[in-house]
Amino acid sequence: MEKSFKVAVIGAGVAGLAAARELKREGHQVVVYEKSDKLGGTWVYDPRIESDPLGLDPNREVVHGSLYSSLRTNLPRQLMNFSDYPFEIKKNGELRTFPGHEEVLEFLNEFAREFGLVELIRFNTEVVRVHRVNSQWIVESELSLEEAFDAVIVCNGHHTQPRIADIPGIEKWPGKQIHSHNYRVPEPFQDQVVVVIGDGPSAHDISEEIAMAAKEVHLSSRSPEIKVTKLDYYDNIWQHPKVIKFLPLKI
Repeated sequence: MEKSFKVAVIGAGVAGLAAARELKREGHQVVVYEKSDKLGGTWVYDPRIESDPLGLDPNREVVHGSLYSSLRTNLPRQLMNFSDYPFEIKKNGELRTFPGHEEVLEFLNEFAREFGLVELIRFNTEVVRVHRVNSQWIVESELSLEEAFDAVIVCNGHHTQPRIADIPGIEKWPGKQIHSHNYRVPEPFQDQVVVVIGDGPSAHDISEEIAMAAKEVHLSSRSPEIKVTKLDYYDNIWQHPKVIKFLPLKI
């Protein structure tokens, strides 16, 4: 029989759950640390936004999730299956090819229940330090609680800290600024003129949703091939090339 190890998994999102399932299958003793009260990681919707909508203030209360209310996957469910556990969650009786975040979270909860992972998770337990002592790893959680492990797998994700575009003049621009990490619903942009910097799937999702409330939406891409054009099927969304500078407002 192979030697059994005591393993800490940090994070109970998709990667953490998958790692915990495989480790358990191999007979290892697994402890999963999860700082929130729910499993699912980035797939847990949180309507809160941070006190600093750009995410620059180191003293802000960090909101882990980046989901907006209407988000659906941009991958078909067939690619989100586990090899031995199909994604068969329905919404209103429909097995949607591109499911919403609620369906993904339900799928992950069913996966965790099916393979006995929930009882391995220590909820509301944030890991604050991991260090090596001789042949073991010491995992320190809040309240200075320490526990020794043979191995540690870090699965804490990478979507909590926003990346902000470095554009000359933006720090002096007086308009409102928000990173998509803190976008949830379009209503706060009612009748406003909005610039969306970025041309990925989230930028297009958010632009099209904001356009239902905003006066105008201007979508900026880094591609040098882009010309200023109005998007098909939208009366108030314009595509633009890269923003290179912000100028003071002249009234």
